[in-house]
Amino acid sequence: MIEFRHSTSVWERFPQLVPAVLRVEGFRGDNMAGPAVDSRVAAHVARAIERLATTSIAELPEVGSWRRAFAEMGLKPTQYRCASESLLRRLAKHGSLPQVHPLVDLCNAVSVAFAIPVAVLDLGSITGALEVRPASGDERYETFSGEIEHPAPGEIVFVDAAGDAHARRWTNRQSGASAVRADTTDVLIVAEGLHPSASRDVPRLAEVLAAELAELWGLTAKMDVLSREHPTFAA
Repeated sequence: MIEFRHSTSVWERFPQLVPAVLRVEGFRGDNMAGPAVDSRVAAHVARAIERLATTSIAELPEVGSWRRAFAEMGLKPTQYRCASESLLRRLAKHGSLPQVHPLVDLCNAVSVAFAIPVAVLDLGSITGALEVRPASGDERYETFSGEIEHPAPGEIVFVDAAGDAHARRWTNRQSGASAVRADTTDVLIVAEGLHPSASRDVPRLAEVLAAELAELWGLTAKMDVLSREHPTFAA
């Protein structure tokens, strides 16, 4: 059983938040890459490219909402960007996304297609419940290079029961400690939107991901859309 939730203070500060959460068990990334995955990734990336042909990244309402949120948190939006904006900027510059892992590649492609940040976490590296909340300053965050950082007090982070931070600055940067790897079998996927149509777009994104997981790998995702009145995912 895993529990995921946003703290009361996050809901009070950002009542427009719409999160969708999926848990996927039984994944085997070491032998699940292939043409079918590449095809679906390409289709989602093509959708993002088509949208960027007529709308700049800054004009996307999904991106603008996170820029405003970051500014409200005291972060410079041009220095710290939500994950989907960072991916979109890379896509606009290079015409492609990095290849990391079949599941991560799919989630990144869906993220740019919807312009909504998507976190993909290895549950085998998470202790107990995972909460999105302001940091106390004592949390431990491991970078992808293995360095340990301590988030600033008040910074919104993903924190588990052991005090490990699995994302910094909310949707800005995930931790190397819970990065999905070839031997990952149990995954938590979190999509979060703040824009006006998030109540429609975020559940749709989750449905698309669930359908892709079923079609590509025969996996059934446990899925839920959270709200202030229903803040906890348990599966």
